[in-house]
Amino acid sequence: MKQLLFSVTLFSLLFSSCTSHKKEEKVETKKTTINKEQIQQDSLAIRKIFDTALTDADCYEWLRELTSIGGRLSGSEEAAKAVKWSENLMKELELDSVWLQPVMVPHWVRGAKEKAYYTINGEKINVPITALGGSVATPKNGVLAEVIEVKSLEEAEKLGEQLAGKIVFYNRPMDPTLIKTGHAYGGCVNQRYSGARIAGKFGAVGVIVRSMSLKNDDYPHTGSMSYGDLPEDKRIPTAAISTKAADLLSENIQKKSSLTFFFEQHCENLPEVLSYNVIGELKGSEFPDEIMTIGGHLDSWDLGDGAHDDGTGVVQSLEVLQLFQKNNIKPRHTLRCVFFMNEENGLRGAKKYAEEAKAKNEKHVFALESDAGGHTPRGFSFDGNLASYEMMKEWRNLLEPYGIHEFTKEGSGADISPLKSETIVLSGYRPDSQRYFDYHHAETDTFDKVNKRELELGAAAMTSLVYLVDKYLPKQENVKP
Repeated sequence: MKQLLFSVTLFSLLFSSCTSHKKEEKVETKKTTINKEQIQQDSLAIRKIFDTALTDADCYEWLRELTSIGGRLSGSEEAAKAVKWSENLMKELELDSVWLQPVMVPHWVRGAKEKAYYTINGEKINVPITALGGSVATPKNGVLAEVIEVKSLEEAEKLGEQLAGKIVFYNRPMDPTLIKTGHAYGGCVNQRYSGARIAGKFGAVGVIVRSMSLKNDDYPHTGSMSYGDLPEDKRIPTAAISTKAADLLSENIQKKSSLTFFFEQHCENLPEVLSYNVIGELKGSEFPDEIMTIGGHLDSWDLGDGAHDDGTGVVQSLEVLQLFQKNNIKPRHTLRCVFFMNEENGLRGAKKYAEEAKAKNEKHVFALESDAGGHTPRGFSFDGNLASYEMMKEWRNLLEPYGIHEFTKEGSGADISPLKSETIVLSGYRPDSQRYFDYHHAETDTFDKVNKRELELGAAAMTSLVYLVDKYLPKQENVKP
């Protein structure tokens, strides 16, 4: 294994960036090179972390228990049960401290099962459909209107008043040529989120959206939507249909220019509910006032049981702390595990956590989020300045033997993003993404879709990164500007 070079100079660039906006100023610090003996120690420590995760981890059984609660949509009874379960579990692990952080969350309910169909050539075609989170209901007897197909928000805008009285069908699929499926998702999710805002202002009576998935099946995928600043009288019911149904509907629209579509849904937005972020931590032995946050989101959509999104993320995050415990690794910095509430339809938990951290003047030096499913680990993304990214890429040699080779400079995760500053390093755990959107926000996101070994490998990968960051991160006040 070739020698790895780590230097305080790199960290100095990261942590001094907030103290000066003058690019011409140079940072002068003494370099400290990690020798071969230290590299060997790190290699052995990481090997032990992986061995422990693959033989003595509890995250898979924790996930089984969590998903047995069911879908944990914010404000629901299931979400409240998940909070209690999480608090009890953290206490059982005898962490140094465990607490609940109150946060008010939205409470949207789906109501009775949705219905949808259309008729062509005398044949009634039933359509797999699901309401989008935050949508209003249809009238009691549903909506029946001519459907008009568009491929983008821009196309809907151009049609303008022609949308009046119509059901607008947004049918832009995820781009299958993009290898990273998260990029494909990002390329079309705006039609789900903002489609009703555009169509509603022109007098449309409803919106249906192609599900955000690369898999061709009959399972519709829900997700959040927003009306923006539309007045209430222009807020129209919005739903997603399955990918197979979208393809068939598009084909039939080409055959029959004036095709009417019916759908019915009974969802409702109720008053906000008190909920909680669940937090547990191990105190740092050297820098207890410097916090490294590891987390995922506890809430999920109500169709499945939230196994990959994001049950795997929360149990992996807690497993990081347990792997430190089981391997007798005393963290230098405080390790804090956070199960965030309300990522799916509001990000209230993440915002509350960041607000309280700022109010208490807490020093957050690193944050890692797992919210991309529980498949085979591939690497990590980093959101910080170039110095931190270049430094962490040097750890690739230690992690490549475990299949962890992708180190990219891009976004980290929704729940840790409110912590972003010039001093903190944000990181996102990146497992293989090819199957994730098969299940994402659908009723197929269930415990049986999670592979035990892949889940444990991910927990070990996350723990290894946290171990390295914790070991080599200097105390902030010791870095001279």
